[in-house]
Amino acid sequence: MKIRWYGHSSFLFTTAAGTRLLVDPCAPETGYRLADIPADAVLCSHGHSDHNYRAAARGTPPVVDGAGVHAFGAARVTAVPTWHDDAGGAKRGHNLVFVIEADGLRAVHLGDLGHVPDAAQAAAIGRPDVLCIPVGGTFTIDAAGAARTVELLRPRLIVPMHYRTERLTFPLDGPEPFLAALTARGVPVRRLASCEFEPAVPVPEGPEALLPACPAE
Repeated sequence: MKIRWYGHSSFLFTTAAGTRLLVDPCAPETGYRLADIPADAVLCSHGHSDHNYRAAARGTPPVVDGAGVHAFGAARVTAVPTWHDDAGGAKRGHNLVFVIEADGLRAVHLGDLGHVPDAAQAAAIGRPDVLCIPVGGTFTIDAAGAARTVELLRPRLIVPMHYRTERLTFPLDGPEPFLAALTARGVPVRRLASCEFEPAVPVPEGPEALLPACPAE
């Protein structure tokens, strides 16, 4: 499975058979400009424009924006309901966590998760081979909450998202506090020269953090 970061929380997961899943495409006002991305489905964790810019996809592929299990080619997608805040949705509403299973991998995208998952949610999510996790705070869990979530879910590969970059227009924290928390726990951090990567199968036990390069304009 190839995984490409388009910035913010926007990722394209492409299976070996060519099935393409676009997750949480962001609108141009974020500072990232996504357009004409080939996708067989668009997965949106919630309705905010920085995660629900469906026009980023070429054509009109089907959209997953509710809890349940879906199949696209050989890829299985499970949408697990969570919250966008730490008050049961009272502040910012619901959030979906997407569990994508294909090519012997379990990739998890936490969307705009606003709380550390409870035991039932963690069980539904399972242990990720790859975990895309928000770390910038303000609208989601912050570095400390993300570190606790990593300890709970025990992913093999950790990919930070939803944080401040030179392109993002939102007032979020950068990835450094989260990376420092991982380093303090003995987790190595690898900075990539590309915004795309392809995990080995099986994924080494880890954990290891990957920081993809910020996409070019």
